[in-house]
Amino acid sequence: MIPPPDAPPGPARDDVPPHDGTSSGDVIDVRDLRKDFGTRRVVDGLTLRVPRGEVCGFLGANGSGKTTTIRMLCGLLAPDGGSGTCLGLDIVRDAPLIRRQVGYMTQRFSLYEDLTVSENLDLVAGLYELPDACAAVADIMDRMGLRDRAGQLAGQLSGGWKQRLALTACVLHRPQLLLLDEPTAGVDVKARRAFWDLIHDLAGEGLTVLVSTHYMDEAERCARIVYLAGGRIVIQGSAAEVVGRVGLVTFEGTGAPVEDAARRIRAAPGVEAATVLGRVLHIAGMDRALLDAAIATCGAGLVWREVDPRLEDVFIHLLGEQGPPR
Repeated sequence: MIPPPDAPPGPARDDVPPHDGTSSGDVIDVRDLRKDFGTRRVVDGLTLRVPRGEVCGFLGANGSGKTTTIRMLCGLLAPDGGSGTCLGLDIVRDAPLIRRQVGYMTQRFSLYEDLTVSENLDLVAGLYELPDACAAVADIMDRMGLRDRAGQLAGQLSGGWKQRLALTACVLHRPQLLLLDEPTAGVDVKARRAFWDLIHDLAGEGLTVLVSTHYMDEAERCARIVYLAGGRIVIQGSAAEVVGRVGLVTFEGTGAPVEDAARRIRAAPGVEAATVLGRVLHIAGMDRALLDAAIATCGAGLVWREVDPRLEDVFIHLLGEQGPPR
């Protein structure tokens, strides 16, 4: 959760547009964003538009610029170049106002572990100076399934319940945009699924969500995926569109011994990935002829068939194209 600005919100300025997104319906509309840290350019000419109510996934390797972009969008970092709006507000001039209209959840749990669930939410409600804060906290705890844990110390919660509490704190002030930076890292599969069910419930009510993740199953739950490398957008679209545009070819071989076949085929030209999935060997590459030749080196032990590429195949391919971190 990002802290609100020190000054109370007060009345809106006359020269600031209403806080309901841009006239085009885009909650985020930024152009040519740039950010440098010393001599390193972390975000390099990024242009992004996100319409109201969309769940948009940010993908990319560590250091690709995802977190820096999110922090610029919510007014925590000033860009070194570029321009744009978030919730209809200028991302540079109106950063304090933007911070009051968004919820920002980081990977690291940022609430007080020595306070109870309800005490943490009371504190957040006070920071945002919510009218009738007690009722707002009671309502959000009921809605997010936290009522039975109201008196439990935050530090005693499991990872999944901590993330649920953090999400609750982020939406307590009813933001119009939710920015999530790898929110489910280290959380078990069941808790991640419950977390994403909450996200889609909120999006169904009009909340716009921008979420960075390394989990492919989470990326597939986004309406649109934006893949970053070197601070630039490399490709974007739905999961199916991204998979289709890259043009990967994938085969699966079934039989035994797949481990021996995997060791041989990984060294073959044109094979970008060779993954053992139980008794199945899954391979991917861009050149069909080279993959056919690689399969021929495995002998008759496996039965092969062509399959549709998966989003994980595309992610690994794009990581390979990116090369080592700068």
